[in-house]
Amino acid sequence: MKPELALGLDNAGWPALLVDGAGIICGANPASLKAFGLSLEPQPPGLSTIWSPENSRTAEQFLAHWPQSPAPHVAVRFRGKEGASTAYLVSVSCITREGQRYFVLQALPEAPTAPKDPGGDAGAAHKQKLDCALQLARTVALDFNNALTSILGHTSLILSKMEPTHPWRASLIQVEKSAAKAAEIASDLGTFSRQEKETRGQAAGNLNLLLQRSVEFFQQNAAHESVAWTLQLDRKLFAAKFDEAKLQQAFMKILENAMQALRDRGHITVQTRNIELAQPTQDRNVHLAAGAYVCVEISDNGCGIEPDVLPRVFEPFFTTKRGGNHRGLGLAWVYGIVTNHGGGVAISSQPGVGTSVRVYLPAENRIVRDQSLAPGDLTGNQTVLIVDDEDLLLTMGQTILSAYGYRVLTANGGQKALDILAQKEPAVDLVITDLVMPAMSGRELIDHIRQTAPGIRIICTSGYVWPVGQENHDTYLQKPFTSQELLLRVKEALRADSGAPQA
Repeated sequence: MKPELALGLDNAGWPALLVDGAGIICGANPASLKAFGLSLEPQPPGLSTIWSPENSRTAEQFLAHWPQSPAPHVAVRFRGKEGASTAYLVSVSCITREGQRYFVLQALPEAPTAPKDPGGDAGAAHKQKLDCALQLARTVALDFNNALTSILGHTSLILSKMEPTHPWRASLIQVEKSAAKAAEIASDLGTFSRQEKETRGQAAGNLNLLLQRSVEFFQQNAAHESVAWTLQLDRKLFAAKFDEAKLQQAFMKILENAMQALRDRGHITVQTRNIELAQPTQDRNVHLAAGAYVCVEISDNGCGIEPDVLPRVFEPFFTTKRGGNHRGLGLAWVYGIVTNHGGGVAISSQPGVGTSVRVYLPAENRIVRDQSLAPGDLTGNQTVLIVDDEDLLLTMGQTILSAYGYRVLTANGGQKALDILAQKEPAVDLVITDLVMPAMSGRELIDHIRQTAPGIRIICTSGYVWPVGQENHDTYLQKPFTSQELLLRVKEALRADSGAPQA
């Protein structure tokens, strides 16, 4: 399939076609090839070749008048590979690639008009319609994530190079915050589109690094210059397993609440420490079994919480904030994320004195590798190959890594990446590949690299797919990501290659 067809519909059980403005079928999923007997070689056919003459309009008229039809699905008859005419309910969506407009046609077999048992054919048809909607949601989430990755990458790169007093810095920070908020929406949309929720394999990580990035996000905001920060991070912290993206969202929400509680010249303290419990212990509402934990405590000297309100802070839709723009989901969301990690959240507060939030996460009684890096440490001179079917992301990755000294090669597909690697010169030290690509997926590319060049380091990226059976020498980078997150992943992967101990 062409790059424009990387829409997550290859495995759909119903026909899906990509048609250009002239009515030429540029791509088709396997279900289309089977149902209509299509062949895109040597010349792609026109939509008219499978368009039944029983339709009231020609294929060209149908595309020319879209989207005037108010119906979400339109009844269309296609000719099958045996020549028979079959009725379908067709949904049409429009996309633009490099300034050219394309139509994505998804065809569901039309349900019989006669009454049917809900568990029979009609029920199956309804399930197909739901599957179609979920696939469309997944398509939107994938494209949205790619666009956000480019926005976040370029914005964070500019911020990292910009003087703190630059007059445009505050506006760029707002762009970054808006993109981060949009990323949450894309994540929710991607989660909705998965009928079978996947369980991500959580790897042991460094909470100190995660907290440093979260604090820096607020420190960069000129509106918060009056806030004093104290970071007391245990450099011999236990290793805890966590979903980095989700846990960072939880810490960001706690820090945001602390900022909003502050008065003039407030103070926030962020502390990490190890805890080893020989017997069960309780902290407020949190029951901790015997074992090892990492405790993250975020304290402020703000307005505090009234005693009669404190027991309700984890309730969904309950908020102490004034105004109509607060949904009261912040701490309920934090609670859900932390408890899903097997941990707990405890809050203590005194009105007029301040609030302390303690997050407990189960840990392994071993020290995690300190991955803290100064900005100068993010530079490198190795050769990195970036593989993605989205040109925007190739440009962004090349811009960021080149700015920090890396030599960058790009490939818009798996086969082109293999051709570059086969040349041997320049020698590639690291491959960054998207997992979802047409023709050759990221997983297939990784398998080829492991067979032909097992010494090359690999970073997987995706906005939707989590690499199944992830091994220690693979690194995963969730889309969308900032320039700092990309640089850190690259540095960690290449540092691991030099023989540094692993977490």
